Amino acid sequence: MTPTPPVTTPLSVSGPRPTAALRALLGAELPLIQAPMAGVQGSTLALAVMDAGGVGSLPAAMLTPEALRAELQALQAGSRGRPYNVNFFCHTPPVPDAAREAAWRRTLSRFHADMGLDVNAAPPGAGRMPFNADAAALLAEFRPPVVSFHFGLPAPEFLAQIKAWGGKVLSSATTVEEARWLVQHGADAVIAQGLEAGGHRGHFLSDDLSRQMGTFALLPQIVRAVEVPVIAAGGIADAAGVAAALALGAAGVQVGTAYLLCPEAHTSAIHRAALQSEAARHTALTNVFTGRPARGIVNHVMRELGCLCPTAPAFPLATAAMAPLRAAAEAQGSGEFSPLWSGQNASGCRAISATELTRRLMAGVALG
Repeated sequence: MTPTPPVTTPLSVSGPRPTAALRALLGAELPLIQAPMAGVQGSTLALAVMDAGGVGSLPAAMLTPEALRAELQALQAGSRGRPYNVNFFCHTPPVPDAAREAAWRRTLSRFHADMGLDVNAAPPGAGRMPFNADAAALLAEFRPPVVSFHFGLPAPEFLAQIKAWGGKVLSSATTVEEARWLVQHGADAVIAQGLEAGGHRGHFLSDDLSRQMGTFALLPQIVRAVEVPVIAAGGIADAAGVAAALALGAAGVQVGTAYLLCPEAHTSAIHRAALQSEAARHTALTNVFTGRPARGIVNHVMRELGCLCPTAPAFPLATAAMAPLRAAAEAQGSGEFSPLWSGQNASGCRAISATELTRRLMAGVALG
């Protein structure tokens, strides 16, 4: 006798959309968040997105305290009461491992030799700092309305500080388990980061990439699993993609790659050219630039080492020995040693203002 399959309740796409809940939570006109993209943008891009009613984001993981203060001042001055998001990483700094660092430098030595560089000349360095007490104290001076995190959440006392001034907390989940964990530990909304997304994967409960899935597979599962608004991220590049995400139950979307050609972004000329080339159709997850899987356009060093190289040291320690190669190649107009971060769908990239792009992304989208 054939067993009766379990009954599941399909998502409704005809009733009121959950976008109203997210807009109310964030105080935003539109249910769209510009993804924070460290190294290629600052407050200028965020403010341009805010001019169209979206939530602009400031990536803070690579900023010095002085630079962060200046950017927060710019956001505060230009926000005119509109919501903005400040994003931080929550990784645990790795314990230095001399043997693994030496192995990594041996792996890269042939490239350094080809360019006339000394592989051991570059000093080791972290490159990216996690959220800490100093950052929390600086942030408290400005009290941003939204604070988001990548790689989990910070210590409970830091979350308590943010919520004490009325700040809303977001974080990325790459699995249903991570989404549940985030809600249990204080997230006000969850960003469902599909495999299509550019830049670093936000996973934090498991390093097993086979457990992760595409946006439109992950999204409805997280929507069913948690009671907070869910924001879709990964592969969303136009109004049709936004509408599809909302139809699957998303309360909003987070879009990054599409903004990389906007004049308000700091994207390099080499990176811009790659995004507009056929090469942008081939992206992969790689750890060769930072030590942690992140999606970028496949280039020479990724092909030569393999996208996921076993000798790369823990995040973010891989950056130090790679940096001289990047600098030397870029000085010759080459991006073959550069992290050309991009999602799988760069078709929405446009060299237009971020304000206009935001309007196009939301064109015709019915808001609940």
